[in-house]
Amino acid sequence: MNLNRAYILLGIFYSLLVLLGAAALLIGAGSPMSLVQVAVGALTVIGLWGYILDKGFLNPRLWRPFAYLVGTGVVVQLVATFTASLSTVDITWLLASAVFSALLIFILHRYGDRDQDLWATPEEIEGGRVLGELLSRQPELILEKQEQDRQAIVNVSMVGERYRAGVVRARGEAEERFEAHFSSLSTLAFFIEKYTCITVGDFGRKYASGSASAA
Repeated sequence: MNLNRAYILLGIFYSLLVLLGAAALLIGAGSPMSLVQVAVGALTVIGLWGYILDKGFLNPRLWRPFAYLVGTGVVVQLVATFTASLSTVDITWLLASAVFSALLIFILHRYGDRDQDLWATPEEIEGGRVLGELLSRQPELILEKQEQDRQAIVNVSMVGERYRAGVVRARGEAEERFEAHFSSLSTLAFFIEKYTCITVGDFGRKYASGSASAA
């Protein structure tokens, strides 16, 4: 069995658990706490299937805080199981929820990483493709641009297995310098266009001939 098939079976398994929990609530089993657990489980399954299918569901900024919330919930449920005076039904729900949520914490944390193509727009993916082609011909891309009262210099290179973007940007008398590293070229394209006045198209025009000198 390959890893992808294992993840699909895992997704089916967790989906069935949520459906069984919802069915139990409909027939009167469980408690208000069980309702919260089923709701959290349903959101968790959405993230799990997004990870399995390599699709971006909802917002990437949601998933890592949600993973921490699930982790906190697991700890609270385990503590409550052994310290609180609960019914047998509630203890069963708490233990089942804690055990089956533990594995998903890691998956949801990885899924919430913005530095992946699954969260990129088609325009960002295309921009990443352009930058990748340019970097295959030039080990370093440097571009300076003035736009009204804004100025920016962006230096793009590859460091090990990651892409580095060094930025100097100024507005009026204020100047700041910072850099960031990315695994995905689409995220690199997103970063440049979001935080500077420079576009991927500017790089494309400068280095179109493959012989442009660094600015």
